[in-house]
Amino acid sequence: MVRHASPTKSPAIKVTVTVMLAVAIGGALWVPIYAHLLPKLGDFPFFYWYQLILVPVTAFLCWISYLLLRTESAALAREREREREEARR
Repeated sequence: MVRHASPTKSPAIKVTVTVMLAVAIGGALWVPIYAHLLPKLGDFPFFYWYQLILVPVTAFLCWISYLLLRTESAALAREREREREEARR
């Protein structure tokens, strides 16, 4: 079955997604941001709790990026697929 290209998103949305994902990746890869012992949160140095906070923040940014880039909902896609199948019959 041939799938047609999905409609493209606006450049502003693509730039927004790129920036969000760059922040998520850069926050983990740019070590000087978090290579400190102080401040401590309980017995945990900054390095550990920064990484623990970064995981849900990254997951949230990825989820928002997905929502911005998806083209149609799953229910709408199923409905359109049913219509195509009925049209073929």
